[in-house]
Amino acid sequence: MTDIEELLLSRIRDVADYPEPGVMFKDITPLLADPAAFSALTDALAEIADRTGATKVVGLEARGFILGAPVAIRAGLGFIPVRKAGKLPGATLGQAYELEYGTAEIEVHAEDLSADDRILIVDDVLATGGTAEASIQLIRRAGAEVAGLAVLMELGFLSGRARLEPALGGAPLDALLVV
Repeated sequence: MTDIEELLLSRIRDVADYPEPGVMFKDITPLLADPAAFSALTDALAEIADRTGATKVVGLEARGFILGAPVAIRAGLGFIPVRKAGKLPGATLGQAYELEYGTAEIEVHAEDLSADDRILIVDDVLATGGTAEASIQLIRRAGAEVAGLAVLMELGFLSGRARLEPALGGAPLDALLVV
């Protein structure tokens, strides 16, 4: 295990039976509260942005905003939020996707993306991959290229990576931690 992995893992708290019995929630708020750990995380994700040749960072609601915005600043890139439907003002481009029970929709201001953009998608956790897959589709529909997907933590037992690799079409999926 690398020093950064040890630092990040040491600042993630397990919360049993949240949000429902049998779930072990990975709480990143202690990591965010530690300036050294948050800065190390931001640096690691900004290095991924540099390596992928990203021109902009997309953060997925809501913790992807917290991680993605400082990554964009650190890497000298623009930041674009992908939000739940109905949360962005003005004209938006939406993408519906399947949940375990029902559907959801995410939106982006399409005018913030262009054919010249290479987008690094940033989020806190990769679980089943549904939201990330929808964001990949949304970014491509807006005319931009997906440079990659970077997450703090991948929950390997939920097989999100297997779901996303075809959608990524060869773009890298980087997880700083796999649990």
